[in-house]
Amino acid sequence: MDWYPLWNSLRIAAISSVLVFFSGIFAAYYVAKLPRAIKGVLDVVLTLPMVLPPTVVGYFLLLLFGVNRPLGILLGQIGIRFVMTWYGGILTAAVVAFPLMYRTARGAFESFDNTLAYSGQTLGLSNTYIFWRIRMPYCRQGILAGTVLAFARALGEYGATSMLIGYTPGKTATISTAVYQYWRTNDEQSAFLWVMINLAISAVVLLAVNMLEKKNGRKGARR
Repeated sequence: MDWYPLWNSLRIAAISSVLVFFSGIFAAYYVAKLPRAIKGVLDVVLTLPMVLPPTVVGYFLLLLFGVNRPLGILLGQIGIRFVMTWYGGILTAAVVAFPLMYRTARGAFESFDNTLAYSGQTLGLSNTYIFWRIRMPYCRQGILAGTVLAFARALGEYGATSMLIGYTPGKTATISTAVYQYWRTNDEQSAFLWVMINLAISAVVLLAVNMLEKKNGRKGARR
């Protein structure tokens, strides 16, 4: 059996989750401090991929990064091509998973008790120290939950991925695209096997999220 779709899906989900982790935290931290009107506009823009059909997201990515588009041509001149490459899947997975990380992180930051930050400032602590040693530990449960959800979303991405990188065995195949291709070619046994693998991974992810939420709930009750 060809295990490439599993390996490819895991590396795409892992790399995109790292990208989404830092970009989502950065955006959530700074957007949370903006005036309400500006925050509302940015919220719409940053969370739009979460409500758009995945194929529409893939279409927009093709408009931006297609080989015949200005940006795609420019990137191609330096050897970067997102269309029909496995690392193009990182781009699609990051785009669709980003809103989950952003919304979860922003909620965690907004629940932060700012008196802790003010107390740190009176002690002469830098903003960087306060962020990494006070704010992040305080919000870690929500941020971890957002990271896990983003990983799960990236792992199960199909629509945008199929639009941008398609399905090429041994090159761009993922679990989701493999399920469709096996079903399309009447290979029910292989399709069912990949469905069960995806279900098992998803169950583990949901279990991890539930454990984080319970831990966060106990922590809140102690306070």
